[in-house]
Amino acid sequence: MEFQYYGGNCVRITTKNAVFVVDDTLKDLGAKSVTKPENVAVFTVLPKEQPDARLTITDPGEYEVSEVSIFGIAARAHMDEAGQHNATIYKFMYDDTRVCVLGHVYPDLTEDQLEEIGVVDILIVPVGGNGYTLDGVGALKVIRQIEPKIVIPTHYDDKNLKYEVPQQPLADALKGMAMEPKEAVAKFKPKPADYAETVQLIILERQ
Repeated sequence: MEFQYYGGNCVRITTKNAVFVVDDTLKDLGAKSVTKPENVAVFTVLPKEQPDARLTITDPGEYEVSEVSIFGIAARAHMDEAGQHNATIYKFMYDDTRVCVLGHVYPDLTEDQLEEIGVVDILIVPVGGNGYTLDGVGALKVIRQIEPKIVIPTHYDDKNLKYEVPQQPLADALKGMAMEPKEAVAKFKPKPADYAETVQLIILERQ
């Protein structure tokens, strides 16, 4: 698997046989969509407009696409009232790599959700805060619950994007997470050596 970041919550996950674009709501943020017709579009919340894609996934459930198993888990969105489940957490499984994409979830995950998420190698988590999504402290709480090997933060302040709610700078979010980044890279393709005993923080440079 290879990972690239496009701002907001948008991450491209590339495997040998398919490209998955998660949360391409870039048009709503004043940027251009990066989803291509041959891609698989995945959304943690229902988008205002669905892109032209090979397949679009927006709901909880189990999916199998080009040797990638995808599990969608119903979740309370960060701005939902208690009892509502308007967001979806996704777990991608390909070869020996297990990736969890959180989206804008409420930080108190249930035991059932954690059981469904299971073992995670790479956790992709928003950190911009300000009441819209998880902040650094909320992200850290979820990281401790899920215990991934690698964390990739998303949805932090970006002068090139027009967020509905202003988001924290990445540096501020990292203070709340109490984590130092291992490195900043344009693309990330995990190797066995990347999985250390302590959680590693990888910063993906915006494409």
